[in-house]
Amino acid sequence: MPTNPLEIKLVVFDWAGTTIDHGCLAPAGAFVTSFATKGVSVTLAEARGPMGLHKKDHIRAMLRTDSVGGKWRAAVGREWLESDVESLYRDVTPRQVEAAEKYSDLIAGVPEVMNELRAKGIKIAATTGYFREAADVVLAAAKRQGYSPDFNICADDVPAGRPAPWMIFRCLESLSVYPPSAVVKVGDTVIDIEDGCNAGCWSVGVVDSSNEMGLSEAELKTLPTGDLNARRESIAKRYSAAGAHAMIEGISNLPALLAELNARLAKSERP
Repeated sequence: MPTNPLEIKLVVFDWAGTTIDHGCLAPAGAFVTSFATKGVSVTLAEARGPMGLHKKDHIRAMLRTDSVGGKWRAAVGREWLESDVESLYRDVTPRQVEAAEKYSDLIAGVPEVMNELRAKGIKIAATTGYFREAADVVLAAAKRQGYSPDFNICADDVPAGRPAPWMIFRCLESLSVYPPSAVVKVGDTVIDIEDGCNAGCWSVGVVDSSNEMGLSEAELKTLPTGDLNARRESIAKRYSAAGAHAMIEGISNLPALLAELNARLAKSERP
C-alpha cells in the first residue's frame, strides 16, 4: 500500500522578534539597563549579540566578548566572576518581565499565518530563551491577541538552552511529530538557526522583524529602501553562515515557503 509523501507536520516558532515584539526590543533594553547598574555602559548592539540564548548564558556570552569584558574591567577593576553573572541575572529578571509585558504586540500577520497552518493540519509550537516568568507573560499576552501554540516551552525547562536542540526535541515528543525533517524551526537570531540545524529540522530565519534587524515596525517603515536592502542582505549572510535552509522577509511569507519545502521533501530532499 503506498504511503503518503513526507510533509511538514510541525512549525516551531521563537517568540520575541519572530511572532511577538517586532525588532526584539524587550530583551535588549533590559540588558543595557542592568549592566548600567554596575557602571558598565553597553550598547544595544552588544546586548543583542548573543540573543536567543538562555538569559543567564546571554550575560556570560556578553562578558566573554572583548568589548563588554573590557568595559567591565575598566568599570569594576577586575575580571568578572560567576557571582557577577548571578547578580546581573537577578537584576535583569524583573526588568525583562516588565519589558516583555510592554513589548507584547503580535507581529503583523501572525494570527492569519497560524490560522492557515492549522487549517492545513500543521501543529504549532513555541520556544524561547526567556526564563519561565517572562515566558509566561509573553504566552498570556499572545493568547489575549488570539495566538496560542499547541505546545510552549522555555529554556528553564531543559538541561541546556539554545543552541542545544532540547527544546525542539521536547516539542516533537510532546506533539508526537517525527522525523525532524517534517519540522520547520522559525526564528530571528543566529542562535535560532543553530538550534534548528542541531535538531535536524529545516531552519528558517525571519529578517524584517528580527533581533538582527533590531527595529520597531514604525522604524522599519521609515528606513530608506537602500538601507533596508543592505540590512536585509547582511542579515541573510549571517543566517546563511549559521546554516539556514531558507529566509523569509516576514512571517506572512511562511506558508509559501512551507509549500516549497513540501515540494523538496517530495523529491527526497532533507534538511
